[in-house]
This record gives sequence, structure tokens and C-alpha cells, in this order.
Amino acid sequence: MRIYLFIAAIAGGATYLLTPLIRHLAIRIGAVGEVRSRDVHTIPTPRMGGLAMMLGFVIAMLFASRIPFIQGLFHENHQAWVVMIGAVLICLLGMADDLWDLDWMLKMAGQLLISVFVAWGGLQIISLPLGSLVTASPSLSMAITAFLIVASINAVNFVDGLDGLASGIVAIGGIAFAIYSYVLARTSPSYASMATLIDVAMVGICTGFIMHNWHPAKLFMGDSGSMLLGYLITCASIVMTGHIDPASVHTSVYLPVFMPILLPVLVLFLPVLDMCLAIVRRLSKGQSPMHPDRMHLHHRMLRIGHSVQGAVLILWAWAALISFGSLMILFVPAWLVLVGMVVAAAILTVVTMYPYLKHRLVELREEDSVNANRQ
Repeated sequence: MRIYLFIAAIAGGATYLLTPLIRHLAIRIGAVGEVRSRDVHTIPTPRMGGLAMMLGFVIAMLFASRIPFIQGLFHENHQAWVVMIGAVLICLLGMADDLWDLDWMLKMAGQLLISVFVAWGGLQIISLPLGSLVTASPSLSMAITAFLIVASINAVNFVDGLDGLASGIVAIGGIAFAIYSYVLARTSPSYASMATLIDVAMVGICTGFIMHNWHPAKLFMGDSGSMLLGYLITCASIVMTGHIDPASVHTSVYLPVFMPILLPVLVLFLPVLDMCLAIVRRLSKGQSPMHPDRMHLHHRMLRIGHSVQGAVLILWAWAALISFGSLMILFVPAWLVLVGMVVAAAILTVVTMYPYLKHRLVELREEDSVNANRQ
């Protein structure tokens, strides 16, 4: 565990130190986000913070490759190197969008090509839980892998609308998934886990970046950052589930083995929900699914009266509830987890709706006062 904490500290420290340099670079080359009608910020702010995050991730992984406890993971296969190359490519694609505002179809084509490259490099889900453990064909494995990566990339991109929101949600999900992958790795002869390594490095870069990105942000992560985070959290999941031998899986461990397929969906529940709602909303209006608007979850939070910081903290709390609640099912009786989640969800619902309820109460009192004066 200490080794993983050390890797997270390296990733966070490198990202924190590099971010001011990247901010100056973004200003110098013109990667500055102008204020648009859908934006929350009121002054032009540099973006491209994802470059600092990508560099922090790569530095942490290179350090890990030299640590005896972990370095075997880099020699067993090429997955670690494929993940790093994919991270660089997806970050470069995001930087291009930060600089030139690419057409959404061109950007998605780039995401798909990079996802296919990563799958071709060996990062694939080859077994599917369809009633029993089913081995997928190579072409189907690549298609599923590419779809999951592209979907996660865009889900995180959709939710990146408030300072610190996306990085915080991904960090919370990364912690939950890192705990699970670490516990699962302890059942093997070696505690080393590539999934845990990717997760802790990702949590580190998120933490290092949030220190510069908390409201009011000095730098935005931009598409280079949101796309990178969506990519990394999916890669960690695929690394764990990618090469399960169907003959070696006993029905008694069926749920724990396939929790990595379910957990990332729950970890990214808010981004995925926001993305699905946005797509349905826009298609119903005859618009492109990538057409921007101010109807995302975080926009709705601001509209009912929350501050930027308050909205971010509440959405973090929802992400933590879903992520850690789903994780606890593996360690605590399900009924206890359910009761705890229902109570926590009720409290969070009241906190989420409090400004709206307070405003409605004031309106009702004013109406009662007017009616009383008329009488």
C-alpha cells in the first residue's frame, strides 16, 4: 500500500508543479477559453491543464517501472506502455480541440482511432458475463473495448462544467476502484496490480490539479484533461477484466470477478447520466447530440441557487455515495448497505434541493402575507 501511496504522491506532486508552467504555455500559444453563453466563468481562462495531468501520469508510471515491487508489471506484457501511449495520444487530441475547437465528428473519430489502437495493443475485454462467462471473438472484443473507452471519454467531458467537478468525481471513483482492485490483487501471489497502479496515479494527478482548479480556477483542464481522465479510468477497469480465463472462474467468485465491469459504470454514474440526458434532450429537439446547452446537472444546481463550490461539493457527495456504496456490497451485508445508502441519499436530496425549497417557502409566505393584507 505504501508503494501505491508513493506513486500517487509523485503523480500529484508532478502535476501540481507542472500546472503553472502549462498555464503560462497555454496563455502564450492562445489556448484560452473565451466566455461562451453556456459557460459559468466570467473571464477568459487558460485551458489545456490536461497536459500537466498527462505529464504527471507518465512521470509516475516511469517511476513505478523502476520500483522492484511493481516493475514486473512492465515486463510481463506491454499493457502499461500501451496505456501510456494512449494517454499521450488522447491528450494531444484534446489539446488540438483546446486550441482549434475541432468539429465534434472529427474529435470522435480521433477518439475511436485511439481506442482501437489501444485495443489492438492488447487492452481488451475478452470475456463477457452473459448468463455464464463467455469468451468474445477478437473483433467483438475490440469493438466493445473501443465503445467503452469512447463512451467514458465523452461522459467525463460532458460533466466538466464547474471548477474541480470532473477531476473530483474521477478521483472519488478512482479511490473506490483502487481499493477494490488492491483487495482483489491480495488474493494473488503478488500484490502488484496494474489496475491499482493506474488508479492511484490517476487519483494523484486529479488531486494535484484540483489545487489549481478550485473555484475560481486559474486553469481549466480542457478537453485534454477530461478526455484523459475518462480514458484512464476505463483502462484501469479493462486491465482488470481483460484477460479472465473462463475455465478458471468458479461460480462462487462470479460477482467479485465481474464487479470491475459494473463498478466503473457506477463510478461514472453521474457523468454517464448527464451524458444520456443531454443526448436525449438534444435529439428530441432535432439538434446534434454534441450541441452545447446550459441544461447539464451542474447548470441545474446553479439555477436553483447553489454556489459553484456548493454545487461541486454536493455532486462529489453523490459520486462518493454511489461509488463507495456499490463497493461496500462486497464487504458488508447488502441490507445494511441498502439502508445506509437510502438514509444518505435522503439527506443528500434535502441538501441538494434546499435552496429551491427555501425559495419556494419564501414565496408562499409572501403570498400569504399579500392575501392577509387584502382581507
